[in-house]
Amino acid sequence: MMAYSELMPAVVDISMEAGGKILDIYRTNFDVRKKDDQSPLTEADMAAHDTIIGRLGELTPAIPVLSEESAEVPFETRSQWQTYWLVDPMDGTREFVKRNGEFTVNIALIEDGQPTMGVIYAPVLAATYAGARGLGSWKQVDDGGKEAIMVRQLPFQDALMVVGSRSHRGDSLNEFLQKVGDYQLISMGSSLKSCLIAEGKADIYPRFGPTSEWDTAAAQAIVEAAGGRLVTMDMQPMRYNTKESLLNPHFMVIADMSRDWAALL
Repeated sequence: MMAYSELMPAVVDISMEAGGKILDIYRTNFDVRKKDDQSPLTEADMAAHDTIIGRLGELTPAIPVLSEESAEVPFETRSQWQTYWLVDPMDGTREFVKRNGEFTVNIALIEDGQPTMGVIYAPVLAATYAGARGLGSWKQVDDGGKEAIMVRQLPFQDALMVVGSRSHRGDSLNEFLQKVGDYQLISMGSSLKSCLIAEGKADIYPRFGPTSEWDTAAAQAIVEAAGGRLVTMDMQPMRYNTKESLLNPHFMVIADMSRDWAALL
């Protein structure tokens, strides 16, 4: 396999190409269908999926791809994968339907159950977030230069900056917020919530609602390369492709691990 430094530019290009296909449809009167789980599906999801699958197949033909839109691979098969691409062609379809711009293309490389490289592209914002083990993380907006990003150390004298889901806030988050003391809540859609942690603009993103592995993998790679953590509620790193179900346990994205976050659960 190519080094992360060689793979990264190509994967960024792939994410931007997929994002362009999404924007083409975003500007039209698109139709919305329902999946079996009643989550929304648009032609933009499938256009991005087809683009990413095709381009990754050209880039790394020996590495399998698991996408949200082609997730029917039996565990018996994918459990043999030591290395694979994990893709959410459009994370935040609900935000796409609402036309608030808070949706992303997520592409992650998984090795031995851990995300080692990730790219997140937000088409409407023209913002790219990327990170890889040993390379750090960076952000780029439009055609501007790459800016290295890092999580921030918790300023205990200030209000805690908490990120919450725009579409999935529930009682568990409210209960968590009652325990944290002084805080400010930022509501946002898609994996952009984790990107705020990675770039030092927020302290914690607790997620108590349902997510799938493709929702978190790219974000975890970027956050961890920026110095943060994405952990389950027992403070262990999220791992991938370890079971039949592709649903995640509840988790937290944390900038500074020096606080006893488990005490707030």
